[in-house]
Amino acid sequence: MTTISIQLKLRLIQDTEKLPNKMTEHHKGEKMQKILNKLNEIELGEVGILVYSVLKQEVILSLNQELEIPLASAAKVAIAFCIAKFVEEEKINWNDIVGRIQFNRNENSNQIYPHFQHRDMLPLRDAVEVMIACHDSFVANRVVEFSGGWEVINEKLKRHFNNINVTEDPRDVENKGQLIEVFNLLKIIFQGYKANPELWAPIINGLVRQKDDVKNIPPYILNHMTGGLDNVVVDLGILGEFTQNPLLYVLGAIDLPNRFKNNHSDEKILESIELLYENYLNQEK
Repeated sequence: MTTISIQLKLRLIQDTEKLPNKMTEHHKGEKMQKILNKLNEIELGEVGILVYSVLKQEVILSLNQELEIPLASAAKVAIAFCIAKFVEEEKINWNDIVGRIQFNRNENSNQIYPHFQHRDMLPLRDAVEVMIACHDSFVANRVVEFSGGWEVINEKLKRHFNNINVTEDPRDVENKGQLIEVFNLLKIIFQGYKANPELWAPIINGLVRQKDDVKNIPPYILNHMTGGLDNVVVDLGILGEFTQNPLLYVLGAIDLPNRFKNNHSDEKILESIELLYENYLNQEK
């Protein structure tokens, strides 16, 4: 595997000439630069990140937005997006019953949904929530089969995103997406929930329930979905209270040193998320 030195091509979305207070905007740029400096401490690999301010209604940080990333478990958010679209089109219903449910014992559904463990049938809305909250590939496969199969899901994705593709095996090399499109996927889900919460609630519920906590960030503040392989990290989420102008972000890192032997990259990524949280706390309300 060839490692690639990170090239931090910063594109801070700003136009200081049009702003009455240039120092304030410059200060915000410095905060974003701290995040990039932290990611730059990952000496081997390639990193991309996009951060969107709901307050400003614009991207405030963009780095390597065209980076192609393996999605791993994060692909389940793309699957759920398709299901919500099918529900919106009245092809299926959130109350439809998905049969032959099995839970992946290597995941944590027994901890988050202990009351589901004896059941082999779930309403579609619950199955999608479990799929996301527990990163459960067994439940994901049943949801996809119920909705027409992997080909149908990918055909739906291609109508919205040219470069996102999902597979039954989360580790498959074809289970991938472009950073900017994964970000747009997250943005559509967030904005959809604000406009029509009943339609998008199962996805948001799954993000809220997942247990991938980050030190120094209250769990209710960080609602996200992670994915990872031995040399890949993917993290997409909503950072902040839903009613207090949260930040939307997608972060991807590829060609990292083996994460099972070296956790340096993981530590720097977590520290970057913590810096992003500081930015959220200090943004204008």
